[in-house]
Amino acid sequence: MAANFLHGVETIEIDTGPRPVRLVKSSVVGLVGTSSIGPVNKNILVTKYGDLAQFSPDGTIFRELKRLWDQKPTVCIVVNVYDGVDDIADVTPAQLIGGVDGVTGARTGMFAWRDAYQELGFLPKILIAPGFSSLSAVSTAMIVQAEAMRAVAFVDAPIGVTPQQAITGRGPAGTINFNTSSDRVGLCYPHVKYYDTVAEADILGPLSTVVAGAWSRRDQDNGYWWSGSNVELLGLTGVERPIEFMLNDANCEANLLNEAGIITLANSFGTGIRSWGNRSAAWPTVSHQKNFINVRRTADVIAESLELATLQFIDQPLDNARIDDILETGRRFLRHQQANGAIQDGDVWLDADLNTPETLSAGHLLPSYDFAPFSPMERVSYQARINTEYLRQLVATRQA
Repeated sequence: MAANFLHGVETIEIDTGPRPVRLVKSSVVGLVGTSSIGPVNKNILVTKYGDLAQFSPDGTIFRELKRLWDQKPTVCIVVNVYDGVDDIADVTPAQLIGGVDGVTGARTGMFAWRDAYQELGFLPKILIAPGFSSLSAVSTAMIVQAEAMRAVAFVDAPIGVTPQQAITGRGPAGTINFNTSSDRVGLCYPHVKYYDTVAEADILGPLSTVVAGAWSRRDQDNGYWWSGSNVELLGLTGVERPIEFMLNDANCEANLLNEAGIITLANSFGTGIRSWGNRSAAWPTVSHQKNFINVRRTADVIAESLELATLQFIDQPLDNARIDDILETGRRFLRHQQANGAIQDGDVWLDADLNTPETLSAGHLLPSYDFAPFSPMERVSYQARINTEYLRQLVATRQA
């Protein structure tokens, strides 16, 4: 209360209490590619089919946005790296990867995504570089960006790879870009066919685009905690090569690919072509629950949402009122996620062993939280028995 004299009535607003937490956008796709028109090395926000007019049909952006939106339209942050100097087909990995301009300080290539929060208020959370991610330099750089932005990246094997080559690519003797154990990358194999309206023919396209679209669609329709596996992929006319799939066969190609941490296709009678695979490249090296891509993303959404909500408390007095506000803000958020079905339960608390007088006097508060995410129901094993005792009913129903 003010110390000055007042003969009258005044109102003093007290801004204490928990705050609502704004959920991070999880279905935003970051796409890096080429177009002979439009801004270069800038974040371009695209949200609808009409936005395609700002890109040229001769590049990758135009056609891959169409394929992505065949799954379901979503918000995209696009970076065009073609500068018009050479042929559009000769874009280099260095242009796609980008960096920081030594003169202007501007970020280029996929590094431009890191400016998206300051420019747009959100970051891309699903990253693709269709047509280029089969290059080891590009896929490796995508993992770097995914780590920096708490995103996941979907990358492709090269065209022409066999299932055996895709699997051996996970090891040191492999010759493709699949030798990683990052829990932020989904390895996609094989390529798929679609009808290209420019070429007026069926052509091969990256699986990563439609898999990213499937995950984005699941986010929008069901929630960020759902897996994008077992989702029919729309707009496809075929596959690069058939992938053997039997739902109950551990030795079929689809299961062997999944067992190696590779997302593939399931195409059975009457099912259509479906995405098939829940696990990131962390599997099988990492057995933690976070090797499931949806669990990794659940942890990301919760962490970033809580961090952003805590910004409003920064630099306020570190006293009981502020501590209570922060803890209750987190608890209410986790309760809300539980009510939505995103987690089983969760809590936020203050650990006395971490929050010592020394840390608190230094202005450092260390809240702790935990939560229980849901794994996808990847495997169902019926326990079947033949019970001849049921046959007694044949007699029982006929007894007088």
